[in-house]
Amino acid sequence: MTAAQQARESTPSVASAHDKILIVDFGSQVTQLIARRVREEGVYSEIVPFQKAEAAFREMQPKAVILSGGPASVLDDNAPAVPMTILTAGVPVLGICYGLQSMNVHLKGSLIQHIPDFLPEATRAKVNHAAGRMVAVAHAVEITDGSKLAGIIGANGKVPVNSSHHQSAEKIGQGLRIVARCPDDGIIEALEGTDADHFVIAVQWHPERSVEDDEPSLAIFRALIEAAKEKSGEAK
Repeated sequence: MTAAQQARESTPSVASAHDKILIVDFGSQVTQLIARRVREEGVYSEIVPFQKAEAAFREMQPKAVILSGGPASVLDDNAPAVPMTILTAGVPVLGICYGLQSMNVHLKGSLIQHIPDFLPEATRAKVNHAAGRMVAVAHAVEITDGSKLAGIIGANGKVPVNSSHHQSAEKIGQGLRIVARCPDDGIIEALEGTDADHFVIAVQWHPERSVEDDEPSLAIFRALIEAAKEKSGEAK
């Protein structure tokens, strides 16, 4: 472990420990990795299962919320759901993979049920959106110029990502806009909120898997933390 990694792994300060980030776990295998990424930036986080998310949100009053990935389909009966309380409270929100999909559907958007069935045969072989479980980089995404996400990660065109999903956003939910697509097949890869005063970023890929080798992935977590500090009036 490098000195920089050891420094990021240090225990959060007393001040930052009061600035909790709530991580809503939708059953992802890498939710603990999300918590580690937050901790490495010196901020305390707490993981709660989705069933207890609303109660935890009210009790903790976190400064920001991360919605994890997960194996379910948002459209399944009794599928894990993001509480609307979180989406309407005005706190910064970062959605990852399933977190993006749940957010989009509960804001009255829709999903592509199975990407290979949606794409023309000539296109579907170009990208395996589920490859992230097996490889470090599944494909590239193209970030929209002038978007908040582009400003965060300093993207100039395409960036490589780790993704593992077979569904994606189709119709976009209320208060959201498309800010990234896969250039090879047009699949939506990121959304952000249209309210300039409310930090809402959702990515279809898994930045938590890539931060040690990828500055844009790390920048996403840092931007959420900075937005949380600004929201609480503690940003310098």
